[in-house]
Amino acid sequence: MCGVCLRTIFFVLEVSAISTKELQINEEIRAKEVRIIGADGEQMGVMPVRTALAMAYEKDLDLVLIAPTAEPPVCRIMDYGKYRFERDKKEKEAKKKQTVVEVKEIQLSCRIDTHDFETKVKHAHRFLGEGNKVRVVVKFKGREMSHLDIGRDVLTKFEEACKDAGTVDKRPALEGRFMSMIVSPIKQPAK
Repeated sequence: MCGVCLRTIFFVLEVSAISTKELQINEEIRAKEVRIIGADGEQMGVMPVRTALAMAYEKDLDLVLIAPTAEPPVCRIMDYGKYRFERDKKEKEAKKKQTVVEVKEIQLSCRIDTHDFETKVKHAHRFLGEGNKVRVVVKFKGREMSHLDIGRDVLTKFEEACKDAGTVDKRPALEGRFMSMIVSPIKQPAK
């Protein structure tokens, strides 16, 4: 093969190694000299890559490039398979502990009737009980825009009806033809 083809292949391999966020191990390391950290964490000094690889293979471990931008690059002797397993396990645990908070929307109008209002409050209580935030929106149609105080009163009444299940994060604010507020669930004590 020609030199240009080989350089292209190596470049593609290096880019793919970087894009998968995997560390360079063993023969993938291109530096001439590296600083070595042993399996138990002690500094072993600066040495050629071939010598470091021989030391790693002697212990049945891998040579892993952990700081490629340092001068000289820093490598560590470790069991790379075990390291990846532990890292993936930690990522899965962190993912399990994440809670996704959804924002549910409840739409009201200035002329909402009592029963409809109570139904919307029940929905809000259910959403807040599930741990979701609730965005309460009052729509203004036509001439209702001249009576913004009625919409603000509806939102205040809604806030009072939901005060045992949630607290207001964002006070009522006018956004075009909509007035909205956001209600967050009350934090439950950890069990």
